[in-house]
Amino acid sequence: MKVSVTFKIQPKVDKFISPDFFVGRILYLEVLIMNISEYILPHKKMILDAERWLWEHPQTGYREWDAHNYMVSSFEKLGYEIIPAVNIPGFITDIEISEGPKILILAELDSLICSEHPESAKDTGYVHACGHHAQMAALLGLAAALKNPKVSERWSGSLRLCVVPAEELIETDYRLDLINQGIIKYPAGKVEFLHRGYFDECDIAFMCHTTGGKDISCSFGGNGAILKRAEFIGKACHASAPNGGLNALYMAQLGMTAANAIRETFVDSQHVRYHPIITHGGQAVNAIPSHVQTESYVRGADFNVLKETNIKINRAVAASAAALGGNVKINDIFGFAPLINNEGLIAVMDEARKMVFPGSVGSGCDGWDMGCTDMGDLSSIMPSLHFFCGGASGTAHGKDYKIEDPYLACLGSASAQLYMLDILLNNGSERAKKVISESESLFKNKDEFFETIKTFSLEREAVNYNEDGTVTLSFC
Repeated sequence: MKVSVTFKIQPKVDKFISPDFFVGRILYLEVLIMNISEYILPHKKMILDAERWLWEHPQTGYREWDAHNYMVSSFEKLGYEIIPAVNIPGFITDIEISEGPKILILAELDSLICSEHPESAKDTGYVHACGHHAQMAALLGLAAALKNPKVSERWSGSLRLCVVPAEELIETDYRLDLINQGIIKYPAGKVEFLHRGYFDECDIAFMCHTTGGKDISCSFGGNGAILKRAEFIGKACHASAPNGGLNALYMAQLGMTAANAIRETFVDSQHVRYHPIITHGGQAVNAIPSHVQTESYVRGADFNVLKETNIKINRAVAASAAALGGNVKINDIFGFAPLINNEGLIAVMDEARKMVFPGSVGSGCDGWDMGCTDMGDLSSIMPSLHFFCGGASGTAHGKDYKIEDPYLACLGSASAQLYMLDILLNNGSERAKKVISESESLFKNKDEFFETIKTFSLEREAVNYNEDGTVTLSFC
């Protein structure tokens, strides 16, 4: 099944540079969000305490039970009825207001692994080096504010708040083990929740991710990804007599070289990225390795690009194994759909941004995100927005990442999201209905989406040696 996607390329805009308000920052931010402060600021201590607690208790995808339990307890103390995910971390809760669109607002539970980070967990290397803990604290603040009946007295519609696991596509062995056990079907959390029906009845989705700087912003969209594993199969022998074996490490090296050689065929506007690592490279220095494993993503701007690039990489990998007389088992798993940020929601975000930062200029939206997120899966079937709020410093996913300004990262984010909800659901949810009516998703429904992503899965040995001495490659 071939899916055609056309992207509207928009002109770049001047990036907004916020005024220097580090002096008296907390007081200044309280003034900036004064229109909403009666709802957010009373919960300041709870929000900032949550940011610290969650930072100190990181866990990776589908393991995040500490953060899950903390958030469940915090939501229940606010009076929410929690619907937990079955047998994995995460939950949803609904806020019914009146007839109208249902808006899904999300925050992510999982951490990364970065053992070099000075504050990483000593036994695991887990650390929130992407700021997901601040997202959760912001969502908790939003949930607290929404308990004030004055907030929604002019709104039409309903809300679903979601705390979701496993956005970072890491620890492949662990995810595959969960899939083989039947605990999950998909390696990423949002697509798993989508599959389970936890997002049914939702009409619009958005979430605010933590980032560096002092602004609120977004991109026009971002890459999708296929999660790739290649197991090169050779023949072991003693390293003193290598003629008796087939070196799987050489096959892997040749495969990476061949893939590198086709990089110049990648079109710049398609934003292709390929970045393999060797996860298993042999067991003994005096033995020719018989099994070597590589992992990577193939990233790209749309479904066609992902499919076509992945075939090129698989061909290079299969031919390299065949060139040395070995084999390669290719395992492709669909990771993330490309993200398409909805134009109507971008406009709503920018209005909210200018409420949080009066005097802001520009659109707050620029460029293409080369990274990936499973918000792309939601954007394939409903109007969605994945945007950013500053407050962090250092390198994302790196050893120097930290939340430098928790006031902005948490209270600023919660305020922007509350403003967005007010814009969308006020006046009989006029803006939300407009966003929905003017949007055309890639897929009519989630069933069509899941049928399409099935076509990206592949698990097979790619080299077939025929009796007549010929070799047949099977890589797509």
